[in-house]
Amino acid sequence: MKLSNLKIKNFRGYKEEIAIDFVDLTAFVGKNDIGKSTILEALDIFFNEGKGVVKLDKDDINKQALAENDTEIVISVCLEELPTSIVIDSTNETTLQSEYLLNSKNQLEIIKKYPNAGKEKVFIKANHPTNDSCKDLLLKTQKDLQKIINDRSIECEDRTKNAVMRTAIWNNSTDLQLSEIEIDVTKGETKTIWEKMRNYLPFYSLFQSDRKNSDGDSEVQDPLKEAVKQILNDSGLQTKFSEIATEVEKKLKEVSDRTLEKLREMNPDVASSLNPVIPTAESLKWAEVFKTVSIASDENIPINKRGSGVKRLILLNFFRAEAERRKNEENVPSIIYAIEEPETSQHTEHQKKLISAFLSLSETANTQVVITTHSAALVKELKFEHLRLITTDTSTTTKTVQSVLPNQLPYPSLNEVNYLAFTEITEEYHNELYGFIEMEGDLNDYEKGKTTIPYTEIKKDGTQKSIQIISTKYIRHQIHHPENTLNPRYTFDQLKQSIEDMRSFIQSKKSK
Repeated sequence: MKLSNLKIKNFRGYKEEIAIDFVDLTAFVGKNDIGKSTILEALDIFFNEGKGVVKLDKDDINKQALAENDTEIVISVCLEELPTSIVIDSTNETTLQSEYLLNSKNQLEIIKKYPNAGKEKVFIKANHPTNDSCKDLLLKTQKDLQKIINDRSIECEDRTKNAVMRTAIWNNSTDLQLSEIEIDVTKGETKTIWEKMRNYLPFYSLFQSDRKNSDGDSEVQDPLKEAVKQILNDSGLQTKFSEIATEVEKKLKEVSDRTLEKLREMNPDVASSLNPVIPTAESLKWAEVFKTVSIASDENIPINKRGSGVKRLILLNFFRAEAERRKNEENVPSIIYAIEEPETSQHTEHQKKLISAFLSLSETANTQVVITTHSAALVKELKFEHLRLITTDTSTTTKTVQSVLPNQLPYPSLNEVNYLAFTEITEEYHNELYGFIEMEGDLNDYEKGKTTIPYTEIKKDGTQKSIQIISTKYIRHQIHHPENTLNPRYTFDQLKQSIEDMRSFIQSKKSK
């Protein structure tokens, strides 16, 4: 299954329901504390049900909603690329389509409601039969279904399989009266169906930005040390260790018995006062045997002595490897890697390699990648379709997550995304805005009424000429002619103001 859409309501900063679309790689950008991590953590709560990284509590209820006595958090997902067949009744195969468990867009839509941030109630929103003659069939027991079949003399090829009987009853109806309804799958017969369906959901693994990254963190010291703990917890190995300990205990007992027997020949009193002390199998610390395992560089430099960037990179890939292992162990068909701020402690060039690796990872079968980022350099390595910009309306505090950005320019501009998300001020963006105004033939209109400043230009023949130009053109000249050092260098504040002026001008033109 593939995550297509997430909806959140009354969860932290998201009061009103907000819908967010996902692709193979989805990157959330926006200013600090805007709600990027909240989205990833909502997914963790949904998929891992409190057994993942995040635990839901009452502080997660949106404060404005709480003041209005609305204490129910709602998190729902829509899934696509669904299995061709599923088992929801014993071992009987069926399909989500034939069970009418898909919404009007042919997606599997699962809604989880958390009253007062407590135990979730699970619903499937489906385009489902509502005709009194054939509704609520998923809630009925096998005996109930058999009774309907018998009472109405409905032809059914197998009355021992619920899925077959439901299909027969639905096929017998002349008007199903399909309508999108929420089916409670946590009560009655549907509870068993939900337990089976959970096995088909993607495996979700979250790597948080504030994950421990100190020398004292066992994972950072060496992933192999952490791996030893997990390996030694294997039940098969535990059995073997017990067998080894028992055999060793047996041999030690034989040695001690022979020794005491000989001692008894020489001094019975001393021999009778001695007893062998042999540790039990349960008390043996097998991890101590492997305490020297490590990953080190060619110069034998341990991980915990490497730079923070290298440590975090190793930890990130340990996370990936562990997520893949757990996915395979649990026999889950698909996986979602969620990674907060992968650029942390990474050089710009390394950030580019990271995002390239994530793009390749997202292109593999049954795999999605979700990230948050504050890196403008990383954003420029992505395609426009990957980006989701989170903003807040300052007057209403309502958050929006935009898949298609409201561009000021008539084409997707990653420079503009970085400006909107991070207020990034660059010469590249300045050039882009100036070039657009020039291309539209609006430079004269833009210059009207603006204060000019002196600029000394150098003619082709080497002569100099002093002219008066607006600040935007002054900056433009210095960007394109850095060899001209006759003029004071523009300041960052001047560059910022010029970008804001051009953006305001373009917006005013668009609104006319």
